Amino acid sequence: MTSNASAMAQRLAECEAEVVALRAEIEATNQGVVALYAELDDNAIRLREASELKSRFLSYMSHEFRTPLGSIRSLTRILIDRLDGPLSVEQERQVQFIQDAATELTEMVNDLLDLAKVEAGRVTISPAWFDMVDLFSALRGMFKPILLSDSVSLLFEEPNGIPPVFSDDKKVSQILRNLISNALKFTIAGEVRVSATLRDDRSVTFAVSDTGIGIAPEYLDAIFQDFVQVEAPIQKKYRGTGLGLSLSRKLALLLGGDIEVRSTLNVGSVFSVTIPTAVPGHEPPSSLRSREALSDGP
Repeated sequence: MTSNASAMAQRLAECEAEVVALRAEIEATNQGVVALYAELDDNAIRLREASELKSRFLSYMSHEFRTPLGSIRSLTRILIDRLDGPLSVEQERQVQFIQDAATELTEMVNDLLDLAKVEAGRVTISPAWFDMVDLFSALRGMFKPILLSDSVSLLFEEPNGIPPVFSDDKKVSQILRNLISNALKFTIAGEVRVSATLRDDRSVTFAVSDTGIGIAPEYLDAIFQDFVQVEAPIQKKYRGTGLGLSLSRKLALLLGGDIEVRSTLNVGSVFSVTIPTAVPGHEPPSSLRSREALSDGP
């Protein structure tokens, strides 16, 4: 008995020592976890401050650039319209270069400003009932003056059978404008086709397809990242910030949807934007009078 009691006491002592060691190890681990959380919190604060600083800088820079760019575009328009007198052929060509460069830079500035607003969470959604026919008609009118090439056609399929949608038509229009502009830039010959399809009672898919240069598979994910542009010979002709697709996806996500792309090199691309028929978190008006008015027409 004495021998067994001694062995048991020794075993208990060893267990107590192991428990003490484990407690010390757990305490050290807890302290390390606390320190790690504190470091992560500090890093999160610094990242948030850096993001806010970037957003403020982009917003300030964009606002400051808009005024001189507007002046340049107005002055070049006066010269091109001959309001200040005749121009020689060479002078007109040079002034047109200035206007094109100013327009391109204005588009970059607008993209930067919109991106800054999205990242700062200052973009508001203003949903209302709107009809696909009106949306397509407005887009057709916007692009008609800039279709300078007879080798490329811009076609809008009639959105028959699609009821009015309760969403932000300005954001939807901005997304489609970006997609159509890209398609026209990178389509040398053929067509750019815009369509809308009712997937079910809860979502609508817009598709912008082209017969352009296409996108290699390895770039399909990267093109939606900020400041990313696909390396291609035609890309050198059309400089940009690489923000159009990134901004479009962010806007689509704000509307409760997303953008997908299918593409084949030297064949063409199809960009599809799917949005819900009613923006999540924004209940349509209880009265359907406005919707019925859009559906029935005059």
